[in-house]
Amino acid sequence: MTAGKLGTSGEKTDAYSAFRLMSDSDPAPRIELSARKGPGTFVERKAMRRLYYAAFTYTILGLLGGLYYRELTKAQDFPEDGFTQLSVVHTHLFALGLLVMLVVLALEKSFGLSRSKLFDWFFWLYNAGIVLTVGMLFAHGTMTVMGTEEVSPAISGIAGLGHILLTIALVLFFLALGKAVKAESAQPQKVHA
Repeated sequence: MTAGKLGTSGEKTDAYSAFRLMSDSDPAPRIELSARKGPGTFVERKAMRRLYYAAFTYTILGLLGGLYYRELTKAQDFPEDGFTQLSVVHTHLFALGLLVMLVVLALEKSFGLSRSKLFDWFFWLYNAGIVLTVGMLFAHGTMTVMGTEEVSPAISGIAGLGHILLTIALVLFFLALGKAVKAESAQPQKVHA
């Protein structure tokens, strides 16, 4: 109701009285003073979609990585007790890809991490790091199963670059998270009446 309208008993009401009248009918009225309710901006919604699609993609890749490992080792009669880096491709994709993206998605929902310019840098560097790291696990593991005697040192170097990108991305992530937590703690708390 707006100021100047008549209430239920015919008296003139202002905005506060109208709120009081509406809340009297509710057995447990709640007052929320916080303006933030989930992802409100376009940037936050876009970031949540990106994180969701990244998590979904890593799920599919993880499943395919496990299938590839099982089928290749079976087709090549690779010894069951023999180690190949293919055996950890799917776990890396699930842990570093799926789980991390889902955790970041939850933190985005809570804190709006994407409002920081560091978030985009984190997202792209992290994903590039996963692609390089897992790609080299895949290449090195496939060579091991196929019986390649000598694996190029370039594979180790590229995998190292992937780990460096992951490290830089995680530093950026924690900087963005720290800013978001600090900004969130500076906002007024929600009050339930």
